[in-house]
Amino acid sequence: MLRHLLHYGIHFLVPILIAFWFFKDKSIKVALILLAGIIIDIDHLWATPLYDPNRCSVGFHALHSYWAIAFYCVLPFFKTTRVIGFALIIHIFADILDCLLM
Repeated sequence: MLRHLLHYGIHFLVPILIAFWFFKDKSIKVALILLAGIIIDIDHLWATPLYDPNRCSVGFHALHSYWAIAFYCVLPFFKTTRVIGFALIIHIFADILDCLLM
C-alpha cells in the first residue's frame, strides 16, 4: 500500500507541488507539463504482459532505459527543455523508488 501511495504520489502530487512552489508565475502551465511526463509510460504498451505489478520499469521498457534516462538528465541544462526534463526525471524517480520498494 505504501509503495503505491509513494509511487503515484510522486507521479501526480509532486509535479503539482513543484509547479506551484518554484514556478509561481506560470504554475498551471508548468504543472500540466510536469504531469505530462507520464506520457513515457506509453512504452508499457509494447510489453508482454501489458501490466505486471512486480516488474521494474527502469531498465526494462524502452523509454525507461538507462540511455533514455541519461538523455532526460541532460534536458534541464537547456532553457527550452528544462521543464520537460524535470517532468521526465520526476517520472523516473517515482519508478526507481517503486523498484526499490518491490
